[in-house]
Amino acid sequence: MLTSHVEPLMSQIEEMKALFPLHYEELALNQDKVPLSPQWATYTAKEDAGQTVYVTLREAGQLLGYIVTFVAPGLHYETCLTAHMDILFVRPDRRDAAAKGVLLMMRTLEDELRRRGVQRWFMGTKLHKDIGAIFRRRGFEPVEMTYTKWLGE
Repeated sequence: MLTSHVEPLMSQIEEMKALFPLHYEELALNQDKVPLSPQWATYTAKEDAGQTVYVTLREAGQLLGYIVTFVAPGLHYETCLTAHMDILFVRPDRRDAAAKGVLLMMRTLEDELRRRGVQRWFMGTKLHKDIGAIFRRRGFEPVEMTYTKWLGE
């Protein structure tokens, strides 16, 4: 049975780190130029400030996926408490549970964001692994598309 929970991020980070190479390999762009190197001190500082929401997807206690979201007043809209998704991932070998699992994690996340008084919630999807249909089913509206171009060597 799949379950989803809000958990403290940094106390569970080793378990999450075990999935990071899979997450990076599947979704990261420019892997030949940009190595995986998370800023763990920043994650710790954001969690200590109460600005992190970590939602897990588990089966029999085993981590199958996660969503990390940051919550803070908007940089341009100080009076609007805003949530921005950082990362979302479900293990590739459990993609049979992916759609159901992502929806379950999003319900858990939405409940937590409402509990915290969040007014605006942003989610994103990689265009090369688009899951926008899941967001639309949850009532999100597409408002912006972001492109990237590598300018380095």
